[in-house]
Amino acid sequence: MGELSPLGDNLPEGCRAFAVELRKLFAGLEVSVRRYAVRRHRDPSTISRFLSGTRSPPWEFVFDLFTDLAAQRGSAATPAAIELVRELHLAAVRTSRSPGHVMEILQIQLAEADREARCSLAYQDALGEVLLDRKHRIADLDVRLNQAEAAWAMERARADALEGDFPDNEELIKERDKLQQEVRRLAEELEEVPLRGRLAEDRCLVLERQLAMVESRRPAVVPQPEEEPGAPVGPTVSRPGAGLRPKILVVDDQHYNLLAMGAVLATLDQELVTAASGQEALKALLDHDDFALILLDVQMPEMDGYETAAHIKRRPRNRDIPIIFLTAMGADPEHSSRGYAAGAVDYMAKPFDPWALRAKVSVFTKIFLERRRRR
Repeated sequence: MGELSPLGDNLPEGCRAFAVELRKLFAGLEVSVRRYAVRRHRDPSTISRFLSGTRSPPWEFVFDLFTDLAAQRGSAATPAAIELVRELHLAAVRTSRSPGHVMEILQIQLAEADREARCSLAYQDALGEVLLDRKHRIADLDVRLNQAEAAWAMERARADALEGDFPDNEELIKERDKLQQEVRRLAEELEEVPLRGRLAEDRCLVLERQLAMVESRRPAVVPQPEEEPGAPVGPTVSRPGAGLRPKILVVDDQHYNLLAMGAVLATLDQELVTAASGQEALKALLDHDDFALILLDVQMPEMDGYETAAHIKRRPRNRDIPIIFLTAMGADPEHSSRGYAAGAVDYMAKPFDPWALRAKVSVFTKIFLERRRRR
């Protein structure tokens, strides 16, 4: 460990916690960074940055560490240990200040959605087998009960002698009723599982579109993470008439969501202004003019999207700015109706379709420019 670079200065807490755990794993290999880089065909300086916390590695690198440790020690890490490191890795990626991690975030989300889709299929098959087994057991109990009732009918004359069989019949009936209740529960759950699978598949498709768009626009994506909330996010290259470009206010308490939206909207001819809370959004509206549209997250601490929208609509200066709500709660009628009541013109579920978002932003920008031209 002596040759390792020290932990980076001013690391976010999530990045620091993950880097500390990563250094522990690497120390268990008892090998130099240079030798490990040769072994895994990686650049030594890149590995040093991974271990110092200044750059978050892909999960593939962490998985390789676990594999090499298992080979050296003769035993694999426990699932709980791997899951702990995976959660730390996800937290590090989410809190990282590097815009290059948009791809990593989307890939992690895609992997989670894909895993959920595959698990839904496996769970559906398992539920089907359990349901079939319970139905077979019910059928067997019905046969046994019918045989007992038939025997009772044939031996009416010996009813007193057969009284001792009643408890067994009652137990069979109770067991059958219990199984029937379980069958009803399993049948209801079996109806829900395919829906969860379809939703996961839909998320996979949307995330793949986002990844494709970020990859195609990657050279042009330059949102600056060091800038204060409320600062423009987008290409730093000046354009003719840059001062006349309409502004889009993007409000989300999750930094990686701001990065993702910045990546998707980076090539449009608008200036992106970000805010990490409702209060920051209201301040940005006071500090800037010419907002064509507000993209507003619903679930935020302290002041949620609905409350933020209500404050915006109460201001005469801002009340005509269209608002599109973005939410991870889905397009539930109750939530969407509340959004429209708060003054929203549209309601989009996360993960959003990047092409749909770009199209909506473009439409509202054109409307804004046309209104400004007439004025």
